Amino acid sequence: KCSSSPALRLQSIQILTLIGLLNMLFFLSRYSLEDEPSNLDEMPLMMSEEGFENDESDYHTLPRARANQRQRGLGWLLMGGWKILCGSCCDCLARMCRRTKELKARTVWLGHPEKCEEKYPKNAIKNQKYNFFTFVPGVLYQQFKFFLNLYFLVVACSQFVPSLKIGYLYTYWAPLGFVMAVTMVREAVDEVRRYQRDKEMNSQLYSKLTVRGKVQLKSSDIQVGDLIIVEKVGIKSIPTVKPFVFLGSCFIRTDQLDGETDWKLKVAVVCTQRLPALGDLFSINAYVYAQKPQLDIHSFEGNFTREDGDPQIHESLSIDHTLWASTIVASGTVIGVVIYTGKETRSVLNTSSPKNKVGLLDLELNRLTKALFLAQVVLSIVMVALQGFVGPWFRNLFRFIVLFSYIIPISLRVNLDMGKSAYGWMIMKDENIPGTVVRTSTIPEELGRLVYLLTDKTGTLTQNEMIFKRLHLGTVSYGTDTMDEIQSHIGQSYAQPQPAQAPKAAAPKVRRSVSSRIHEAVKAIALCHNVTPVYESRANGETESTAAEADQDFSDDNRTYQASSPDEVALVRWTESVGLTLVNRDLTSLQLKTPAGQVLTYYILQIFPFTSESKRMGIIIREETTGDITFYMKGADVAMASIVQYNDWLEEECGNMAREGLRTLVVAKKSLSEEQYTDFENRYNQAKLSIHDRALKVSAVVESLEREMELLCLTGVEDQLQADVRPTLELLRNAGIKIWMLTGDKLETATCIAKSSHLVSRSQDIHVFRSVSNRGEAHLELNAFRRKHDCALVISGDSLEVCLRYYEHEFVELACQCPAVVCCRCSPTQKAQIVHLLKQHTANRTCAIGDGGNDVSMIQAADCGIGIEGKEGKQASLAADFSITQFKHIGRLLMVHGRNSYKRSAALGQFVMHRGMIISTMQAVFSSIFYFASVPLYQGFLMVGYSTIYTMFPVFSLVLDQDVKPEMALLYPELYKDLTKGRSLSFKTFLIWVLISIYQGGILMYGALVLFESEFVHVVAISFTALILTELLMVALNIRTWHWLMVLAEFLSLGCYIASLAFLNEYFGKFLTCVCFLFIPDLGFITTPAFLWKVSVITVVSCLPLYIIKYLKRKFSPPSYSKLSS
Repeated sequence: KCSSSPALRLQSIQILTLIGLLNMLFFLSRYSLEDEPSNLDEMPLMMSEEGFENDESDYHTLPRARANQRQRGLGWLLMGGWKILCGSCCDCLARMCRRTKELKARTVWLGHPEKCEEKYPKNAIKNQKYNFFTFVPGVLYQQFKFFLNLYFLVVACSQFVPSLKIGYLYTYWAPLGFVMAVTMVREAVDEVRRYQRDKEMNSQLYSKLTVRGKVQLKSSDIQVGDLIIVEKVGIKSIPTVKPFVFLGSCFIRTDQLDGETDWKLKVAVVCTQRLPALGDLFSINAYVYAQKPQLDIHSFEGNFTREDGDPQIHESLSIDHTLWASTIVASGTVIGVVIYTGKETRSVLNTSSPKNKVGLLDLELNRLTKALFLAQVVLSIVMVALQGFVGPWFRNLFRFIVLFSYIIPISLRVNLDMGKSAYGWMIMKDENIPGTVVRTSTIPEELGRLVYLLTDKTGTLTQNEMIFKRLHLGTVSYGTDTMDEIQSHIGQSYAQPQPAQAPKAAAPKVRRSVSSRIHEAVKAIALCHNVTPVYESRANGETESTAAEADQDFSDDNRTYQASSPDEVALVRWTESVGLTLVNRDLTSLQLKTPAGQVLTYYILQIFPFTSESKRMGIIIREETTGDITFYMKGADVAMASIVQYNDWLEEECGNMAREGLRTLVVAKKSLSEEQYTDFENRYNQAKLSIHDRALKVSAVVESLEREMELLCLTGVEDQLQADVRPTLELLRNAGIKIWMLTGDKLETATCIAKSSHLVSRSQDIHVFRSVSNRGEAHLELNAFRRKHDCALVISGDSLEVCLRYYEHEFVELACQCPAVVCCRCSPTQKAQIVHLLKQHTANRTCAIGDGGNDVSMIQAADCGIGIEGKEGKQASLAADFSITQFKHIGRLLMVHGRNSYKRSAALGQFVMHRGMIISTMQAVFSSIFYFASVPLYQGFLMVGYSTIYTMFPVFSLVLDQDVKPEMALLYPELYKDLTKGRSLSFKTFLIWVLISIYQGGILMYGALVLFESEFVHVVAISFTALILTELLMVALNIRTWHWLMVLAEFLSLGCYIASLAFLNEYFGKFLTCVCFLFIPDLGFITTPAFLWKVSVITVVSCLPLYIIKYLKRKFSPPSYSKLSS
């Protein structure tokens, strides 16, 4: 905290500076003393190993970092460093002016918000960019920060100075005012829509538990310490209710937070479960001590304390006791205390604020306008110099700058904005991609410039619906078309008095029948899982407890399964389909119903959950009727291969299923005697009580059981992909787009989906980046990855964070060379960070696509964000620039609409600039003839009409032009690669248009001099008529595919001009009024045959060479798309 005293503040700064210098000296001394040659130099990672340590603090001592700092000289400052410096200064001033509240841990009393020690943020959603006072200044700033609009403003303001006035005020202010009015109306409409959406979300009603009972309150009125009741019925998402401490257990879904649709079990504080009634929560004196708000959505640390007991009750709280914002209650009723609200919630902390996106085409045009302005200034200086700098030359210089201001036409912005709106309308009206919505109409051209596509997995590439496809027993395999045989075997097994009751000693040595083996495999699958059946009464809508009585109505119609993995639900549903049904489960037992209707009870003795490290899960159960104890285990083939008994088919069949895109699980069992289990239980409990290395000791005890297990079967489950995902991904790859999959799911799941969706082709190798925790491990693993060629990369979020901390540049460089990258276990913040890295290191355009709330940050960070309206809600769709209904629509959106939008805008922008440059060239020739006088050639209505009714319709009709038919663009996606190179709008094409403008402008004016030397007083009518005809012919020259509206626009503009010659002929004598102080109507002269054929000659000379050049170019050097069309 800054002191109010200047002397104390100065003293504090000096002390901090001294501490910083001492730390630097200590660091440099340690760096020089501890530096030893590293043995990790097998393959240098594009850097020397100087100063290599496993310390995080020495990142800035890398030679690359020091080299970057040395480069920050005058050249760096002039080449863009000034922008970074200005931005840093602005950020520093903003931080000084805006007091940021320090986040701290908190103590929250149950049901007593008034006891909170601090004031916490209001629990309201706000997505608006402006308020009532900042709307006008904010919109004006966003518009005039671009050079183009700022230039028009300065030129328009200069017309208020009498000595600088060139023409009428409306010729400058009317177009500028029109552009500003359209922009403000569009921003106002967007703001109103955002306000209405926020109001709707903030007005959602929730039930608050008070001493007097339940009361309804708005979401925005929820406070820290409130007890909130959340029910499953009617709850689609919980956007504002924050972490809860439960009074029971329930399942929740977190797909809006981390992208996982798996149901997660949440448990309550033990001491609150013994309360007889809800109102007793207010009779106890209890509080929650919670950690400060942070980004991590996978962890929580806190304590629950009850003070009215003797002794006091203390319980630790973890992630299993919490419910974050934007999660869904899948079963039961939740009563919890609010810990975080508003902007301190995990979902808001992981969401970046929306920013105004600017397309690459707009930036390129902005650079071109700067070049035009420089040319304008140079031309004005030349004119003044040819005058000899006589008189008030500085005033004449500014008059020339205003006179040549049409070289940068304001109609450029108007035409481009109208074109963008037209592209958006075409996208939304495309019947091939129904339901597509354009939410950001300013960047449709970005769809045609994309190089990287970052996609979510769950709900985007997959439907997250698992279907059981294959059961392999070693000698026989069953598919979807032979499941009835398994059902028949199960029915026969349980029809016998004692099914599958072979003696234990004989079981390994006697070759069992196929029926017996099928029974054992199905029974193992039905028992080894974490699935819980839930029964819902559809009559009154109430959900009954899963801990039901044995005589509960186990109706198949009311049963749904809840689990932490959709794979397990698919397996249990399959066992139900073949006759063995899971009907009940609690913490100590589970019950199966046989095809004959008999209910078998099994007691759960131990359960070992699945982890990413072990890649397997196990369960020890005791059968009620026989008392037999069996250890069942299932897991990935890489983990189970060394656990099961020797076999010669497992590895081969796992490979076959993986090539089919199936997710495989190996199922095994081991029978235990009573003595064996008692010995294991004692050792297991003793390991769980260990203080040091508890996890290792527990793992070692469990592994003592995992030896020589009997292999029962191999299962194959398919995660259904979205429609046409494989051909769409192939289309995008052929178009040169590199695809990165960013998901919060497990590594194994992400790898399997990458294979099944053909994100990684069958011929490509996959390099799974080993888990790393420090700089040394990261260096070794990056060196190992660098040796691989043409392989896909799979990396976890934790390893990615370590790599980016030390080797950001090197990692991004290596990853960008991969044909595909899969990042698993990514948080929403990490997804956005990857997008920023690609934008920063590659300077290519990025696109992010997702369908969940966890994808919002990534979508907003990308140059182009696409949201899918799916099962995970509309949060991503509302935050995206473009909203689609299916992933397959992205192919047409990019290949067809992206191509057309970019090509059309590039042609439209350059033609509008050509229209301004040609008239500026004519003005320069005219001024040169009249002794370099700063007198306008055309005034008033002619200048406004030139850029509006005379040429606007034909020029704007270029938005209907297309070089390739949609079918051709989808059939040959390789055409998309040319768009990413930006050849349609570059300095090369710009210079060509400049030369064309100079040639045509010179021909039009000098042609008027040669052919009308004796009648030069009619110069306005002569040159302007030839100019209009030239522009109409040039539009026709640039059109590649004619549309009936284009023909109509050509004839409509020509008709308007002919009518203006008859009714507005006084404007064509304006030149004589200004120069010769005479007025001679031009109508009689215009109707003479000499005028018509001479104007035609001038027009033909200005346009015919360009038509010839175009014909020769198409004949001898045709573009790639013309070859396909022919």
